[in-house]
Amino acid sequence: QVQLVESGGGLVQAGGSLRLSCAASVRTFSSYAMGWFRQAPGKEREFVAGISRSGTTQVVDSVKGRFTISRDSAKNTVFLQMNSLRPEDTAVYYCAASRFGVDRSIDYWGQGTQVTVSS
Repeated sequence: QVQLVESGGGLVQAGGSLRLSCAASVRTFSSYAMGWFRQAPGKEREFVAGISRSGTTQVVDSVKGRFTISRDSAKNTVFLQMNSLRPEDTAVYYCAASRFGVDRSIDYWGQGTQVTVSS
């Protein structure tokens, strides 16, 4: 069983920055692709960013140039650096782990962390 624990969410003004962290309790962290998803009130959960086992990254167009995903295998942690935040980025952000790629299937989800961007 893999546990994912997110941290770093909070309230920030538009234009500000936050850094989300997701710590994974698994010995084989490098075997998993990792990703971040978000869900705003009344909306479906959507993909935000992903990083493969080899370190290849992808982000959704709406956050391109503002969000960066990275991973630290020594710490079993994945990060989401969020800059130039906008009110529309307000959502619960979830960390996800996948053996086959976050665009294919998710094996584990974190509990989520709230990000609120005020205008």
